[in-house]
Amino acid sequence: MKKYESYKDSGVGWIGEIPSHWSCVKVKHLLRERVDKSEDGIGEPLSMSQKYGLIPTSQMDVVPNLATSYVGAKCTKIGDMVLNKMKAHLGVFALSAYDGLVSPDYAVYYGTGRADLEYLEYLFKTPIYVSEFIKKTTGVAIGFNRLYTDDLFSIPTHYPPMQEQKRIVDYLKDKTSKIEQYVSARERERELLDSLKQSEIANVVTKGLNPNVRMKDSGIPWIGMIPEHWEIRKIKFLFKERSEKGFPNEPVLCATQKYGVIPQSMYENRVVVVNKGLDGLKLVKKGDFVISLRSFQGGIEYAHYQGIISAAYTVLMPSKNINPLYVKYLFKSHPFIGLLKTCVTGIREGQNINYDMLRNNSIMLPPASEQQAIVDYIEAKLSKIDSCMADLQAEIDYLKEFKQRLISDVVTGQICVAKPQRGEQQ
Repeated sequence: MKKYESYKDSGVGWIGEIPSHWSCVKVKHLLRERVDKSEDGIGEPLSMSQKYGLIPTSQMDVVPNLATSYVGAKCTKIGDMVLNKMKAHLGVFALSAYDGLVSPDYAVYYGTGRADLEYLEYLFKTPIYVSEFIKKTTGVAIGFNRLYTDDLFSIPTHYPPMQEQKRIVDYLKDKTSKIEQYVSARERERELLDSLKQSEIANVVTKGLNPNVRMKDSGIPWIGMIPEHWEIRKIKFLFKERSEKGFPNEPVLCATQKYGVIPQSMYENRVVVVNKGLDGLKLVKKGDFVISLRSFQGGIEYAHYQGIISAAYTVLMPSKNINPLYVKYLFKSHPFIGLLKTCVTGIREGQNINYDMLRNNSIMLPPASEQQAIVDYIEAKLSKIDSCMADLQAEIDYLKEFKQRLISDVVTGQICVAKPQRGEQQ
């Protein structure tokens, strides 16, 4: 992609060089704060989503607790720029597609007519601006810092001629739309492969590898028909609860639906561990199974490491006549997760699997040699599917990174997509 013919020093250290016909203008010259508040509380409640922008609260993936009254809520108009003041460090700006009401923790701005607000929205989400917003936030602690209007308005911005801003926006809309369509197609392919993978696992752990084997009715609704030579055994006879405590020098583990039971130090969403009360954590050995607080959503987790874990979890030690790897796949299969959902007590965030209920349920048990054959088949099959999924994910990640880099380079003038027209004025 081409660069502009000439550049000049912007005079702002963190902005650096800009195209020679661009200038720098402080935000205060481009935006005004809308301070209108609702007197009657009547209007569409809106919430900010990092994924979808500003949308009706009722359409949020996780609907927050609704306010009892919206009297005093801030008013926003279609086309306004809305900022979640507590999430400026994430670039959480969005143009409103609605007339509605927003939280007092949001700031609402309208344009002065000197800038295209769609251009500013792209600009404010670039890494260099997010970095500047972070520097300008103030507050008592991380998570409570806010970007206030006076601080936002003091920030200088890249400022191309108005018509060039509009052409930049048109270019980015076209290019990013095509990239997003391609990403969506690849994500659907990945989801289909994952669905195929889960379906194949569920089929072989519950029906075996031989499609011609004689079947029998297990007599258990969630299991249905199984190979005639398979057994049905109650869970309580196949596992023992492990409840040993007093191993403070063992690594602290966490139960994850994606990776199984692993050391907290390896988990990508690391949790701060307070090194107190480690004597009260339960011992887990490699090959054990852990029923976590969210196992009813994604299955029982397999322990890949020895360590200690929350005493609130149930730790199960498999008996010697079952293959832990076969059970690992069974415990993460959709049919078994369906069983787990029938053994849940509590409501909403307080839901837990009741092991006293679960242990009296039964699972199917192939002969030991067949358990191993099923494990070998799954791992061979999965390696091919996982390889394809990994390739798709790498392509998805590259496209997302390319999209963000393209936006950043275009709105900051690093590449030229909209040459100024003769006689064009700022």
